[in-house]
Amino acid sequence: MTNSSVRKRGAASAPVLDARALNRATLDRQLLLRRSERSALDAVRHLLGLQAQNVEPPYHALAARLDGFAPEQLSTLMAGREVARIVTLRSTLHTHTADDCLALRTFVQPARTRELAAFRAGLTGVDLDRLAALGRELVETEPRTMAQLRRILGAEWPAADPQALAVAARCLLPLVQVTPRGMWGVSGQVALTTAEHWLGRPAGPAPAPESVVRRYLAAFGPASVRDMQTWAGLTRLRDTFERLRPELLTFRDPRGTELFDLPDAPRPDPATPAPPRFLPEYDNLLLAHADRTRVVPAAHRGRNRQGNQAHRTFLVDGFLAGLWRLDGATLVIEPFGKLTGAQREEVAEEGRRMLRVLRPEAAHDIRFAAAARHNTPGDQG
Repeated sequence: MTNSSVRKRGAASAPVLDARALNRATLDRQLLLRRSERSALDAVRHLLGLQAQNVEPPYHALAARLDGFAPEQLSTLMAGREVARIVTLRSTLHTHTADDCLALRTFVQPARTRELAAFRAGLTGVDLDRLAALGRELVETEPRTMAQLRRILGAEWPAADPQALAVAARCLLPLVQVTPRGMWGVSGQVALTTAEHWLGRPAGPAPAPESVVRRYLAAFGPASVRDMQTWAGLTRLRDTFERLRPELLTFRDPRGTELFDLPDAPRPDPATPAPPRFLPEYDNLLLAHADRTRVVPAAHRGRNRQGNQAHRTFLVDGFLAGLWRLDGATLVIEPFGKLTGAQREEVAEEGRRMLRVLRPEAAHDIRFAAAARHNTPGDQG
């Protein structure tokens, strides 16, 4: 019998976890089933980073997850270079601990290198090793904006596309955004230097894939191989999971997909209450699985985004239930469906709590409104 046949037979006999069971397990590990007393640094580490396409999402993400969180806690970590903003997972900007800036960027570097193929036409005749060396020298001499990189690199390779040159430098080098960019309530343009220069130490070798799988399952499991590949933006992780199989538990989802998990990871009763939570745009809860039905009901598929723009969302009973936005001093809550009176009050109270944490200096109103419907074809979340 082949290894594939054994695998399929084992998967077919594994216990089934339905959407609610997966939802509660994932919420627990995402610190969303109950607020955690972890420090902001420990939470960023446990969650393997926070989506940071915009400045505010990491702060909203921690406000939803941590008891006693204040924005200054994360800003202080950024100012002290204990966390930083860097392009890693799925070629998107994340706030990571200093250790993960170095380790996870090295882990996903093959995907960043593959990105160069999209810019090949604009890089004709460019020596990429020389480009990386010159780019490193430029940003380690002083932090540079992308506009500065386009201008300087374009002068070095006048026949190449300046934008392709700057993006190639970002793909080849682990570039972090220096402060004050990313700090709460402080404006600052995007200026880049290398993670090694900013953090004051060299990057080591890429972490063992097995160690990253364990961390992913601790934060997002139970999960399939494809789920983790979606989260990381990588392929060919099956062999790593197979090497770990003897130490992992296996389950199935309702579609029969094999799921892996850590033996001692929490898998709460599916009936465990899940309070409302307000999440930022691009929260990894909604992006870290290939199959997002553990959080996104089929009826709401694609409603948290329009094209490439993600919306701020909120959860009711653990599942995506609507959008939210700030209209001046008014928190506008847009449910996708009808909420009970008790649910409306719970959602409103969670909204008031979020505002007390993140905007305590201002008085706010709360208003419920109908959510617009603009599904994104083919989008799962």
